[in-house]
Amino acid sequence: MNYGLMKAAVTTGNGGYEKLEYTDVAIPKIMPGEVLVKVLAAGVNNTEINTRLGWYSSSNKNSTNATSDGKANQSSDGGWSKQTPFPLIQGTDCCGLVVGTAEDGDSSLLGKRVLIRPCVREHGFNSLDSSWMGSDFDGAFAQYVKVRASEVFPITCDWTDAELGTIPCAYGTSENMLHRVKLQAGETVLITGASGGVGSATVQLAKRRGARVVAIAGKEKHESVAAIGADKLIGRSENLLEVLGECSVDVVVDNVAGSDFPSMLKVLKRGGRLVSSGAIAGPIVELDMRDLYLKDITLIGTTAWDERVFSNIVRYIERGEIQPLLAKTFPLSLIVEAQKEFLTKKHVGKFVLIPPLCRS
Repeated sequence: MNYGLMKAAVTTGNGGYEKLEYTDVAIPKIMPGEVLVKVLAAGVNNTEINTRLGWYSSSNKNSTNATSDGKANQSSDGGWSKQTPFPLIQGTDCCGLVVGTAEDGDSSLLGKRVLIRPCVREHGFNSLDSSWMGSDFDGAFAQYVKVRASEVFPITCDWTDAELGTIPCAYGTSENMLHRVKLQAGETVLITGASGGVGSATVQLAKRRGARVVAIAGKEKHESVAAIGADKLIGRSENLLEVLGECSVDVVVDNVAGSDFPSMLKVLKRGGRLVSSGAIAGPIVELDMRDLYLKDITLIGTTAWDERVFSNIVRYIERGEIQPLLAKTFPLSLIVEAQKEFLTKKHVGKFVLIPPLCRS
């Protein structure tokens, strides 16, 4: 392939929107075992904003929204599990087209529309060590991205590129949580932040498993969340204990945390399970250990995806078992506007960035 320049949104360091530069960079050269993917659509996630702000640092005590309005954290531990390798092309979600393979690669992938699994289990699936596209190595906020060939999944469906661009991070994260927590048909699951990317994915994936879904979302979004399968809707400001009562749910899927965390343990039944992969309302919570041990509650943290998770998602799409929730698209050049609007949290589903057209 004739390597040249491409357009990309480059994050130059921890900071505000001034750290996002839309510029020309070199098209990445593929190495043995890798493929080059032309990016067709790239979803917007909390994690790209959090990484830019250094929110993952243990010194940060605030919600993601509070941090976005304040000074970025410059600590070396501001990335997920490693120091963020700035300058970095972020972008965890990618629907794309394989346009190049290494000499030793599988040429049958050429021309295939694919989803990229952003979570790479570096030492195999018997180890929880992982690295993430867009956080630990260059991602999809560009015209091209290179990844290991093992991380591209060809997909055949009638969804648009932008619709597929809503899927990888949110649905993979959700499926991983439900897989780890072993959600069963007939169980009642409480889902916080149910109108967001991961939350709305979890509503659909929990219903697919035959669970009864209780969803927390802003009241102005209840109709939209009900339309994707929620059985009961609760407003964000409502008192969980008053609405549900103690020992009323089997599973809590909580990526919000914050001040309402103690109520999550109260509403869990004896032997209940709580699973989380985020804490957007605040990472520091109160925990009454008596709720934990007297009720035999299991707390499960998840980041590294299990092997079956992403292939499950591809299969659900191809079987028509889930639907995309595309809120809005933006050209890649307007990434700052997209992230600003994203943080207003007025949308349901996902925002997606579309790179400029390029030749394969």
